[in-house]
Amino acid sequence: MNNETDIIDNLQDLETFLIAIENGGLGLKDVAGIALATNNTDGRPFVAVLDDKHQLLLARWVTQEVFETGKDLVRNGPKKH
Repeated sequence: MNNETDIIDNLQDLETFLIAIENGGLGLKDVAGIALATNNTDGRPFVAVLDDKHQLLLARWVTQEVFETGKDLVRNGPKKH
């Protein structure tokens, strides 16, 4: 999450990210879940991709608006296209 320009700032980009995870497009292994969370240090929101041991595989910063409005999208998954 060190790349400050890689922030998800709208629900369409969040959905695209979730679809890429579901389709294996990012090459991640053993993905077990996706969650919205906040950084313990500074409270910044992010979307986290977790393995079956709840270890972080990948994360992307999200804006506060996406954090608040994207909860159902993360919880229920993206619409299938």
